Amino acid sequence: MNMYQGVRDALSHAMMRDDTAVVFGEDVAFGGVFRCTMGLAEEFGRERVFNTPLTEQGIAGFGIGLAAMGHTAIAEIQFADYIYPAFDQIVNEAAKYRFRSGGQFSAGGLTIRCPSMAVGHGGHYHSQSPEGFFMGGAGLKVVIPRSPIQAKGLLLASIRDPNPVIFMEPKVLYRSSVEQVPMDDYELPLGRAETLVAGSDLTLLSWGTPVYHCETALHMLTSPSDALAPYVPQSLRSAKVELIDLRTILPWDAETVAESVSRTGRLVVVHEAGRTGGVGAEIGAEIQKRCFLKLNAPVKLVTGWDTPVPMQFEKFYMPDPLRILDAIIETLTY
Repeated sequence: MNMYQGVRDALSHAMMRDDTAVVFGEDVAFGGVFRCTMGLAEEFGRERVFNTPLTEQGIAGFGIGLAAMGHTAIAEIQFADYIYPAFDQIVNEAAKYRFRSGGQFSAGGLTIRCPSMAVGHGGHYHSQSPEGFFMGGAGLKVVIPRSPIQAKGLLLASIRDPNPVIFMEPKVLYRSSVEQVPMDDYELPLGRAETLVAGSDLTLLSWGTPVYHCETALHMLTSPSDALAPYVPQSLRSAKVELIDLRTILPWDAETVAESVSRTGRLVVVHEAGRTGGVGAEIGAEIQKRCFLKLNAPVKLVTGWDTPVPMQFEKFYMPDPLRILDAIIETLTY
């Protein structure tokens, strides 16, 4: 399966197991713009898979009401860039509903799916990564998968989690990321990072699409091309870099990251969103606190620039393998 098929399979399993589950959003009844809900209306009926008006605030508010009544509400925001009109409903209502009612009521049955991150030509309204805006939304969970296996397992866990979850799907991976995905129903744990490559000299942390750029950067470090060879010191080519996929952005797995940095002494964080107020800044602050005496270099961030995502120059906005390689070298030689 590719990633959109993994998402579609997860939705199908969730609706088969839970008669209260409904899927709704703009254009989802005929498959959605990325085809993630293709065939679900025919499989489960248009009472359970249906289109909504073009109102993100209304989609979120409707989902909160459904969840409060005990239903499983699976909403789609057509692009993560469009989630801002729903911010009040998500942060002021969904996130706080259990807290303000003293545990009597909950919107935990709400999951909001939204395609996120860059696609190469989306520009400022179709390539944003807004996960950092929700870091202060106590009561929410934010999840970003990197692959079809991860997408299916994490989405099923998100739908069944007792808290409202924002599930951001890297849109460029919908068709480019392909794996052998188990057909059975399964879940992957939320709030747990995954170590993809073990290492001892530097911790490289990312999520979503940039995980693949990090893998490319590691290959460039160990086997640089002729053009790059003069800029990659021979002594660094055998460095053991630990690559971690954070997976859950809120709450993020500080224990796994801190344990890794305590061993490696160095941390490079990579994400597509802008630097200021981004997730990397929060991670850097916490790791500086937990690992201060064991750090051999300052925490390094490789991020998008503090500008709107540009249309013509989107490629230069993204943290590509070359920028990541440069950060690794700089941190290893500090």
